[in-house]
Amino acid sequence: MSELIVNGSADADAVVIGGKAATLATLVRLGFDVPPFFSLTAGAFTDRGLRDEVSATLDVHLEEIGPGPFAVRSSGREEDGADHSHAGQFLSLLEVEAAEIPTAAFQVWQSGAAETLQAYRASRGLDAGDHRPAVLIQQLVRARTAGVAFSADPVSGRRDRIVVSAVAGLGDRLVGGEESGDDYVLDRRTGRVLSAPDEGVLSDDDLTALTDLVIRVEDARGGPQDIEWAFEGERLFLLQARPITTLLREVPVEDTTLTLFDNSNIIESYPGLVSPLTYSFAQYVYARVYPMFLSLLGVGDTTIRTHRATFDNLLGRIDGRVYYNLINWYRLIALLPGFSVNRSHMETMMGVSEPLPVAIADALAPQRARGWAACREYLRMGWAAGGLVREAIRLPRTIRAFYGRLDKALETDAAEIAAMPLTALAAEYRRVEAELLDRWDAPLVNDFLCMMAFGASRKLLQRWGGDTGLALHNEVMIGQGDIISAEPAQRITRMGALAAGNEALITALELGDGSALSDHEALRHEVEAYIARFGDRCTQELKLESITLDQDPRPLLAAIAAAARMRRSIARHSENGDPVAELFPGRPFRRVIARRVLAIAKARVRDRENLRFQRTRVFGHARRIFLAMGRQFHAHGVLDDPRDIFFLSVPEVLGAVEGFGIGDDLAALAAGRKAEMAVAETRPDPPERIEVNGAAVNLTLAPSAPSTGGNDRVRSGTACCAGKVRAPARVVHDPRSESLKPGEVLVARFTDPGWIALFTNASAIVVERGSLLSHSAIVARELGLPCVVGIKGVTEWIANGETIEVDGTTGTVRKTDD
Repeated sequence: MSELIVNGSADADAVVIGGKAATLATLVRLGFDVPPFFSLTAGAFTDRGLRDEVSATLDVHLEEIGPGPFAVRSSGREEDGADHSHAGQFLSLLEVEAAEIPTAAFQVWQSGAAETLQAYRASRGLDAGDHRPAVLIQQLVRARTAGVAFSADPVSGRRDRIVVSAVAGLGDRLVGGEESGDDYVLDRRTGRVLSAPDEGVLSDDDLTALTDLVIRVEDARGGPQDIEWAFEGERLFLLQARPITTLLREVPVEDTTLTLFDNSNIIESYPGLVSPLTYSFAQYVYARVYPMFLSLLGVGDTTIRTHRATFDNLLGRIDGRVYYNLINWYRLIALLPGFSVNRSHMETMMGVSEPLPVAIADALAPQRARGWAACREYLRMGWAAGGLVREAIRLPRTIRAFYGRLDKALETDAAEIAAMPLTALAAEYRRVEAELLDRWDAPLVNDFLCMMAFGASRKLLQRWGGDTGLALHNEVMIGQGDIISAEPAQRITRMGALAAGNEALITALELGDGSALSDHEALRHEVEAYIARFGDRCTQELKLESITLDQDPRPLLAAIAAAARMRRSIARHSENGDPVAELFPGRPFRRVIARRVLAIAKARVRDRENLRFQRTRVFGHARRIFLAMGRQFHAHGVLDDPRDIFFLSVPEVLGAVEGFGIGDDLAALAAGRKAEMAVAETRPDPPERIEVNGAAVNLTLAPSAPSTGGNDRVRSGTACCAGKVRAPARVVHDPRSESLKPGEVLVARFTDPGWIALFTNASAIVVERGSLLSHSAIVARELGLPCVVGIKGVTEWIANGETIEVDGTTGTVRKTDD
């Protein structure tokens, strides 16, 4: 009898109880949670059914494994083997009551004689013979959810992935192919969910438990496993385990190198999808410019050369979006004089929304200098400080020289560029690169001094004047009428006044009909002058693929029409009175210091914005060069469309002209990248911060958690322009295709100069990203609009049409019940 009925945990040979039961018995002995079972060997049956002696003791064995119902399953000798799984070839029956066990067991045993099994074995070159199986009687799990899990991806063959399929209730419909179920893919090393259904049957805790189970089973069995499982409540049962029989890839060498990508401080410059051409151009600019910056701050040439690879990898492009490579930025900051004795302060220079994790920062940072090493570090700081003082003294001259080089470098006009052949276009690009990128001194020095002066002046006024001091600081810093970022708003308001009251003209401008300007000479001259000066300013102006105003003036015409209807006047920046004297009555020393510090900071902020406009001119010149090259590539049959050049990188474009390129089929290369970007456009933006273990090429983005919007009624950010407005909100993602009704509150993730048409219609501005010196703050101040920036998740928290109250003095945004 012992050879006819075998207890579940007994150490029996697979020849006797079959492969499935033998595997489960081993797993039970190893401590896995397998539902209680026993096996009926193939010898327990005759052609009429169970042997009498087996039937006589069956009830005793059923009582030992617990109350029914039961699962009655096959366990063939070669079933669940490493070479041939025999999956689906035998019968399995569920929900079987105790009285039905003899009949059900006989049916399962008889399935071993089915023609389908014989065909399966013949197709694999296996012998025919009698392969009626042993039968496994197991207590049925009352499954909340059940399914299968693979410790490697059986389709792609990847060994660093875990694949799970699940259904609600019992898993027989999934295993039998009657139901597709929910599919999950997880990173094997971290357990991170890489893909999942929107509303799947498995929770995060379920997936964590399954990941642990399938890895433990693989370790126990010595190879990749395909398991069946079921949750009864929160208890996870292992129902079956067999080797994965499909061909798998080699196990990748473990790589724990960490890379952190963060876009919190770059998204205003490069929002959304960015073309390969723009990304490669920006990457090249960063790699050329920042070695000069470190040199100006006293870092030696040998050290800079040693970190060449770091400069080349300051940016990353993830799913078509631009990110900072945060760890490489930290490495550069750690090179600065004084870092080892003033680490916490210098870390704030990175300007990201959350700092580097302490463990990572500790691993990257040099040890704190002590003794003579500290003395040497302070000497380096003194030398660097002296150099900065020298640069600050001669900064006006440096800026004038930079403007001279810039004007000379950009003297080739659009018509001349359009008439150049490819070799001349490549030479023009190289000329601008040599004259500007290697001598980008004025913007670098001014930006650094601006950061220091702005932060120091703000802290000083807050310390001496509290909230009133901060308000004065805001007024002085972003209320400057001579900042070039404010000039477009001034000009558009002036042009709106010229069109005001002429309904036919306003309607034509709203429709983008520039021909209507022919009968309005003063307005036409203003528009032409605006485009001549700001033709390169547009939505996402630092993207080479962006359509500029000189190519399509309709956004400008719409902004003029909006200004005409709103009839808003530009906020006046009064020079009357002395707010510093009013803030510090009877304190002459503080007045003198405050005025001097504010004057320095104000000048640096002004020059920062004005120099950034010059950066826009450089990008505009590069845009014209590459567009001309695209037209020539198209004319020569190299590209299918002139604008396909934006799907190539700068080295690929120049290599095709100068001869160092690899491969000739640029059209196919551009087509492949265009398809990739089209797919990326359908996906939501990746998270603000992304962690990559190992090579960046292995990054797979986890699905974004659906946002609930939040139930809080009030959120706070950075107050940028005083005033309080209560009005309906309009959440805008793309100013090129979305509009704002007059008087609505503009709510956006970020803004740039191309948003000016919407600003003109807005009653207030709320922005998810940004700072006191962002474009949103400066233009809002110029238009006198209450403005709050830096409210994380605001575009998901606020719904279109919802009435909100924006307080630009306190920096709060409140949902109202209106």
